[in-house]
Amino acid sequence: MTAPPPSDAAAPAVPAAAAPAAPWRAEVRATVHLALPLIVTQLGQVAIRTIDTVMLGWLGPEQLAGGALGINFYFPLYLFGLGVGVAVSPMAAQALGARDFRAVRHSVRQGFWAVTLIGLLFAVLIWNAAPLLRALGQAEGSIVLAEAYLHAAVWGLVPSLWVIVLRAFVVAHSRPRAALVVIVAGACLHALGDYTLMFGHFGFPALGVAGAGISNSLVQWLMLLALLVYTQWDRRFRRYALLSRFWRANWPRFREVLRIGMPIGLTILAESGLFAAALYVMGVLGTEQLAAHAIALQCAAVAFMVPLGIGQAATVRVGLAAGRGDRPAVGRAGWIALALGAGFSFAPAVVFWVLPHAVIDLFLDLSAPGSLEVAAIAVAFLAVAAVFQLFDGLQIIAAGALRGLKDTRTPMLVALVSYWPIGFGACLLLAFPAGLGGLGIWLGLALGLVMVAGLLVLRFHRRERFWRPPAAVSPRVGG
Repeated sequence: MTAPPPSDAAAPAVPAAAAPAAPWRAEVRATVHLALPLIVTQLGQVAIRTIDTVMLGWLGPEQLAGGALGINFYFPLYLFGLGVGVAVSPMAAQALGARDFRAVRHSVRQGFWAVTLIGLLFAVLIWNAAPLLRALGQAEGSIVLAEAYLHAAVWGLVPSLWVIVLRAFVVAHSRPRAALVVIVAGACLHALGDYTLMFGHFGFPALGVAGAGISNSLVQWLMLLALLVYTQWDRRFRRYALLSRFWRANWPRFREVLRIGMPIGLTILAESGLFAAALYVMGVLGTEQLAAHAIALQCAAVAFMVPLGIGQAATVRVGLAAGRGDRPAVGRAGWIALALGAGFSFAPAVVFWVLPHAVIDLFLDLSAPGSLEVAAIAVAFLAVAAVFQLFDGLQIIAAGALRGLKDTRTPMLVALVSYWPIGFGACLLLAFPAGLGGLGIWLGLALGLVMVAGLLVLRFHRRERFWRPPAAVSPRVGG
């Protein structure tokens, strides 16, 4: 009987050049595996808001105007709370990378505390929105309808933010499919709820605009219940006992949620506020310009869901590497996410550039009066969207990678300066003094996105290059 070969000879021979590529290939697979369900989840989240807008339009122009006024008052406050809840993702990912399971539980628990506090404060503001809307000069009829929507939808604000925290928790474990199923099911239930309560089907009274708000609240509670049941049932998540000793404070962890999350919320508001302000300025230029802007913006928003999902995956992958204290893996995770985002961004960019009429035809009946003028303007806007699509993707992925390192304050400052003094300032200058109209607004938006993308990519390059692992944390499971 011959002697066995040495253990190192038992392994298959690997070419010397292939070995360094193996971690990169593994990182690509892990990032894509995590990002794909997150992309679909984001599309489902967008669908919930889109369903309200579409069905409000079926009620009539007055109801659409009033409902849209309510939604646009509610949504920025929700986005800020979302940013605070998202902070749980890098905190839990880094704790997982360090195998500090107790810190994971405390991060989620204090995330619940933080979004509950913010949600209750915002709920008071939402409930009393009517005086604020009157001060902004809105029509009284629209205010009455907006108040009906807000008084119904406000009951779903806190549970919707708890859903964000639970999503961050399960995604940090690289298991986003449960959140995907819940969000997609929620979007379907929301469509059914709107149809039933707004129009009075299946024996229910027709509640109009208020029905959309009730449907939203009910669906948010159902999604929260579904995710809570899942995290209590699944063996891997059950061990955390997320709701056990819920009232036990961990003030350092609570402050960390706010320290990381509030800049994220302000960053999201800076970008969404820029596009909202651009819409109002576009309205000054005329109905055709505004309609073309809405079409191009909706196309860009749908395409944006791909890099947004990749950016969320980057937060987790970078956070896990940082928690392990693995500096090379931090760089790999961030740069692979950026490369994937750039690659995916080319697909919609090519469609916008080469086939703009095919896209625009989905939104317009070209036989209707004025549609040809709107289509011609939208073609020009989509050409600009094709260019800034790449930079929009890079900025959200770079921001996601930096969140994995718990770096949120500097990205917030970059966003505030680049989007407003530079981006919005350029919108106004190019639209009016330069005489470019709506095209000038889109060029100003592009300039803001280019600035943010460039600065955040440089920020990540510097952070991952000089990043040093924190002091080792011994694994703990109790408490």
